[in-house]
Amino acid sequence: MAYTVGDLVAEFLAAAGVNTAFGIVSIHNIPILDAIGRRNAIRFVPARGEMGGGHMADAYARVSGGLGVLVTSTGPGAANAVPALVEARFAGAPLLHITGQTATRFLGRDTGAVHDIPTQGEMLAAACKSVHRIRVAEEAFGALLAAAADALSAPTGPVTVEIPTDLQRAAVARPAALDRLVLPLRPAPAPAEAELDAAAELLAGAKRPMLWLGNGAKGAGREALALLDLGFGAVTSWNGRGTVPEDHPRSFGALHGNDAPAIQAFYETVDAMLVVGSRLRGHETLDGTLKLPRTLLQVDVDPRASGRTYPSAHFIAGDAAAVLGSLARRLRGRIAVEDGFGADLARTRAEAAEAYRRTLGPYADFPAQLRRAMPRDAVWVRDATVAGATWAHRLMPVYGPRASVHPVGAGIGPGLPFGIGAALAAGPQSHKTVMLAGDGGFAMNMTELWTAAQERAEVCVIVMNDGIYAAIGHIQDAFQDGRRYFGELRHPDLLGLAALAGMPAWRVDRADAFGETVARALATAGPTLVEVDMRAIGPVPAYGPYAKRQAT
Repeated sequence: MAYTVGDLVAEFLAAAGVNTAFGIVSIHNIPILDAIGRRNAIRFVPARGEMGGGHMADAYARVSGGLGVLVTSTGPGAANAVPALVEARFAGAPLLHITGQTATRFLGRDTGAVHDIPTQGEMLAAACKSVHRIRVAEEAFGALLAAAADALSAPTGPVTVEIPTDLQRAAVARPAALDRLVLPLRPAPAPAEAELDAAAELLAGAKRPMLWLGNGAKGAGREALALLDLGFGAVTSWNGRGTVPEDHPRSFGALHGNDAPAIQAFYETVDAMLVVGSRLRGHETLDGTLKLPRTLLQVDVDPRASGRTYPSAHFIAGDAAAVLGSLARRLRGRIAVEDGFGADLARTRAEAAEAYRRTLGPYADFPAQLRRAMPRDAVWVRDATVAGATWAHRLMPVYGPRASVHPVGAGIGPGLPFGIGAALAAGPQSHKTVMLAGDGGFAMNMTELWTAAQERAEVCVIVMNDGIYAAIGHIQDAFQDGRRYFGELRHPDLLGLAALAGMPAWRVDRADAFGETVARALATAGPTLVEVDMRAIGPVPAYGPYAKRQAT
């Protein structure tokens, strides 16, 4: 039997450390998936839609720390994957998208071949770091090598490889390099010694210094803790959560100041802030209006990040762990943090958390109930929903850099497939993955319940069900004089839906029963569903600027 490009793809993925891939079998990828099936070295998870499969691959990459893989058809199948590729680009998730292409004799000719989009690469290029098209069989190994390395090289992100169907079946010589495969990852820029010296000089005189840790700092937890040991405080972006455990006494966790007046006031007392691997996104900085300390230093692997959102007094291009480790060594014995700084930070966090909790109405105790029900090592996944942006983000501590997944692009719908991908990445060593979504977001990918059931994913699905797009309603109340057009939703009975998928399910209609119900679901093997009947418990209060606007 001839060794084909399809065989090469399957062997390459396994040699690159991939053990799970996601997607949908189609006319334009059968040779690749046939090779994956014959080799039986990679678990292939058949999603119910390419968008869902892409979100699964994204979450798998975020939780595993490795390469997420999505296999789709060309044309409509590739187009269906675009929302997931866009989200992976927002999140910086290393995702390798392998898609088919029309046969080489039809490429770019617009002949009406099945599924053919002559400019498919341009569509995918808008969502990806790069797009690679294989035009002859002999290019396949080099293109795969370049694509996987690009996805995994910082700043990480999604990359597509297009492989025409006829080339997938074409015979090719097996590359000997597969026996000793090493991906040619681009090294992060080495921080310049003079820049490190200058940053240390600025920080050495600080009495109340802080770190702001983003997604680019997730691999630098140990080095960040070394600076906390020297007296620094810490706060994280939403995508940097768990870089240091959020029960650390010198951490604000995700209480970064947006809608937390006590923390905004605290920042006015901070005399230096070191921002590491973060875009300082609008969600976290009130679209750039959050006042941060004037002495703001920045560390990022991408030199283009310098001054992109906030002006920085000093910028260092380099790997977060290398820079923070070097700064910790330079500052040891030189920095003298104010004695009461740590106590002030802890007191401010407690005050801010309690003030925020009081804004949650009947859901004020939900974060405490849920955290008690969840094992410490559980993976915490949220969709974009009111709960996901309020208590589920800010008052639910996470303890590891791979234990938190949410839609960084703020689009609704990824939650359920995120939960499945995260659960498969966490594997048997994790007690459970817990996923929270609103009913509107859940509806967008609810067919993936059958993927969860088929794969026996250890995920507890929590659906906050109020029958409306609540966040949109709050915006309409604030800006459209309460005219709530087109936001009401009719859904199937969720417990009945879970029963059709063969999943145990529970309904919560009392606020004080939330935690115990989730605990019961977590104690049940396989996927489970918990519906929170918000119409019985009460409406969720408006949050952030919408609550303030209504109050005036």
